[in-house]
Amino acid sequence: MIVRIMGEGQVRLDDSHFPELNKLDDELLAEVESGDGDGFRRTLTTLLDAVHRLGTPLPDDALEPSELILPSSDATLEEVRELLGDDGLIPG
Repeated sequence: MIVRIMGEGQVRLDDSHFPELNKLDDELLAEVESGDGDGFRRTLTTLLDAVHRLGTPLPDDALEPSELILPSSDATLEEVRELLGDDGLIPG
């Protein structure tokens, strides 16, 4: 799956990593819903770090269709709230 991190670029992730990412996404969703700004910032950073650690960056000139779009590391709680679906940022 191709994941775009807004303002950074694209990463190719194997589907086998999504259970780990979904756990972080569930935590992020709960923190956004409760307004926990500190927890939100910590979990968003952990989620993006995991995508970087587990994925393979695509070259800057690659233009692959992104199947998932994640916010940048400096996104606010309110910005992420607007991006969230019922399942969080990561469907499933």
